[in-house]
Amino acid sequence: MPLRLPIGALNGAALDSLLALGYRRTGDFLYRTQCPLCQACEPTRVLVEQFVWSRSLLRVLRRGDADLVMSVGPPRCDDQRIALFNRHRHLRGLASDDEPVDVRSYRAFLVDSCCESIELTFTRQDRIVAVAVVDVGRDSLSAVYTHFEPELQRYSLGTYAVLKQIEYAAATQRTYVYLGMYVAASPHLNYKSRYQPQQRLVHGRWEAAG
Repeated sequence: MPLRLPIGALNGAALDSLLALGYRRTGDFLYRTQCPLCQACEPTRVLVEQFVWSRSLLRVLRRGDADLVMSVGPPRCDDQRIALFNRHRHLRGLASDDEPVDVRSYRAFLVDSCCESIELTFTRQDRIVAVAVVDVGRDSLSAVYTHFEPELQRYSLGTYAVLKQIEYAAATQRTYVYLGMYVAASPHLNYKSRYQPQQRLVHGRWEAAG
């Protein structure tokens, strides 16, 4: 995944163009997968205006809306967010090593940015239970990373965070929510197929995907 560092900050239109080419952001860097012998990673985006609210997704939304409070602001780095990030990585089997993320690495990953980015913060009884960092284009939102309290399974916090991003995109009249890479064989990435209708970038073209 070659990294590319933009020259200067990206405005919303420039970010939209790069997302449409399959790029993602991590910290100050943009990247896209370029594996000659494998095309398993497919950039995925949801069509906001046509989004289908299934009964199961509506249940998740209503349950979360009843007990959780969402606020929108700039991405932040503090002890509470870092501890939540590390619990999420550890309990969901996402950590590739035993070293916890510290202030420097958290900030480099989720706070430093080359474009406009926001944080959706979800609280329950004044306690942060989920954080979603989102890039903001002129016509799109791009989900960068969501981490949440793994023990609060009844709220399906990962799903709820995606639904609130789609709601936010609709409220701000945006066309797409980019969900990152879809990989059919990966349980950590194939959940994205439940958000319909969506398109995936295959061989350089956005195609409808079921």
